[in-house]
Amino acid sequence: MDEEISIINNTTRNEKIKNFFINNKKKLIYSASLILILIIGYFAYSDFLIKKKINLSNKYNKSLLNFVIEDKSKVKKEMIEIIDKKDKTYSPLALYFLIDNNIISSQKEINKLFDVILGIGKLDKEIKNLVIYKKGLFNSDFESENDLIKILSPVLNSNSVWKSHALFLMGEYFLSKNEKTKAKEFFEKILTLENSNPNVKLETQKLIQRYLSE
Repeated sequence: MDEEISIINNTTRNEKIKNFFINNKKKLIYSASLILILIIGYFAYSDFLIKKKINLSNKYNKSLLNFVIEDKSKVKKEMIEIIDKKDKTYSPLALYFLIDNNIISSQKEINKLFDVILGIGKLDKEIKNLVIYKKGLFNSDFESENDLIKILSPVLNSNSVWKSHALFLMGEYFLSKNEKTKAKEFFEKILTLENSNPNVKLETQKLIQRYLSE
């Protein structure tokens, strides 16, 4: 008796499964097709991003070669093109290269390129803070006290690993203007900061002893 009931239950279950597939055949085919398209799309997009990164890498390296053979005008054009691509890796590198090698002399043009980098979506937080610090460093010879603090304020008001660098930059800025009280104020903040860079902290102590000790 129990065996007959078990056979009947198995037959009923199989029939239900069969009817389910028959009645929902179109939906199942549609769902399977959609999943397949999404999988293909995901791998296609990943492949696209990889190829894009490789192309930028090749373009960056080619531009470095042009710099070696002293084709600066071409280097400038290529590096700006890389910056405009808003790549999280190569766009900042391209801007730093332009600045470090004095390929662009216009402060206004450099600041526009900094703004392009800072406008990159999903830029790593500390990479963004580094870009802000470098923008402040670049402008420290040109900008007023208020404008320089405005540029650096996102880092100065954060717990970033670059905060001690920004404080040191402001301290040096005021020290160069012989405003020792303000310089000491920024330098002392470095000494009390928990995550101060060790090298920055050491240089700060040297400057305080040399120029600000009473």
